[in-house]
Amino acid sequence: MPGGALTRIGRRRAIVIVAGAALVLLPGLGHAYEPFHLAYTVERGGSGPARVTGRVLNEGSQDALDVYVTAEALDAAGKVLGRGLVFVSGSIPPRGMAPFAISIPAAQNAASFRVRVSSYRQGFGQQAG
Repeated sequence: MPGGALTRIGRRRAIVIVAGAALVLLPGLGHAYEPFHLAYTVERGGSGPARVTGRVLNEGSQDALDVYVTAEALDAAGKVLGRGLVFVSGSIPPRGMAPFAISIPAAQNAASFRVRVSSYRQGFGQQAG
């Protein structure tokens, strides 16, 4: 049947197009490998916000650009009680570090904290010329 053969070719072509589009578009949706190591401490004092201070180490082979860190205070069930976001650096070179400090309101009763790099781009910073 000629119509059946065309349908099979059309389906194959559609599958190839969808698979190709996924390969092109999906890497832009998130970073499968995040080349960072975070070290931090949490200070809780009185009734004010908790303060998370630490540093971000870029373990990647490219500059990390426009780096933001998010810290979340969690209750015992893992529910977010409070959140803080801070811009860390416009550029962290490979094997470079950058400090950060975040205040999290309503975090005095938190059971734990979660800290992560929440946004960045990979690339090459300004080159000396």
